Amino acid sequence: MALKNAASGYDSAFEEDEKLRKKQQERHALFSKNKGPRGGLPSKLLLADAASQDEGKRLRYQMSNLTAYERHKMLINEYILYHPGSTSTLVRDTSKDKRDIDVIRENHQFLWDASDAPDTWERQLAKKYFDKLFKEYCICDLSRYKENKVGMRWRIEKEVIEGKGQFTCGEKRCSETESLRTWEMNFGYIEQGVKKNALVKLRLCHDCSYKVNYHHKRKEVTRKRIKSSSDKHRHKKKQRREKEEEETPKEDKQSAEPAKETTEEEEEKNSEESIWKGPAKVEEEKSREEEFEEYLQDLFL
Repeated sequence: MALKNAASGYDSAFEEDEKLRKKQQERHALFSKNKGPRGGLPSKLLLADAASQDEGKRLRYQMSNLTAYERHKMLINEYILYHPGSTSTLVRDTSKDKRDIDVIRENHQFLWDASDAPDTWERQLAKKYFDKLFKEYCICDLSRYKENKVGMRWRIEKEVIEGKGQFTCGEKRCSETESLRTWEMNFGYIEQGVKKNALVKLRLCHDCSYKVNYHHKRKEVTRKRIKSSSDKHRHKKKQRREKEEEETPKEDKQSAEPAKETTEEEEEKNSEESIWKGPAKVEEEKSREEEFEEYLQDLFL
């Protein structure tokens, strides 16, 4: 005997047969209810209704596997296919559309202070763009230098990669690469009705340097000389000698002058002889940070 299910009292085989029998009875009742006038085939209305139900199931299954954008495209294509000529209602006015760059231009600031907290998403976008700029050198416009009007902006990514404003002249229309000089200037300007000042640096050629100094002499930034260990030792020795001279009385100085000359000669002889007395002095290796600073001093003035 087949094992019976404790809950229903029937085994699984009898359950499936019962379900199939119920479906057949429902289908037969629906067929007999909607028979045609002669009692043979079902009516066209019944067939159309059944076909629309099957099509609805198929579309629901198809749309459940699509993303929102794909579903939107499918519905629009079907609308255009089944309702030709009515797409004019879908056309919208694109004159008020804004790109990200348009929003940045509207809310851009040359400098952002700590008090300028962005309160809207447009200002947040402009502030985020400002934070990504490389603010070492400026690009300037000297077309109206005789009127003492100079326009400035920070460099964009393409200009930083090409070296514009650092290895070539920082004037936006000049591409000179020789005789570049670095100028530091206090740039005063009015932004959003507020007077502001910014200390900026410009790398300009000879002609553009003349233009930027047409009304006011700017401060030129020059490369600082790196002191070697021998220079530092010589400077300390000089300071020590000056300190000893200040501490000795005037009478002792007069009597000590000829002795001083002899001692200097002896020191020179001793230093020459000391080269061969011991092993050669090994120069101290520079740390990675010191080498990196020397490298950057050649790049940035």
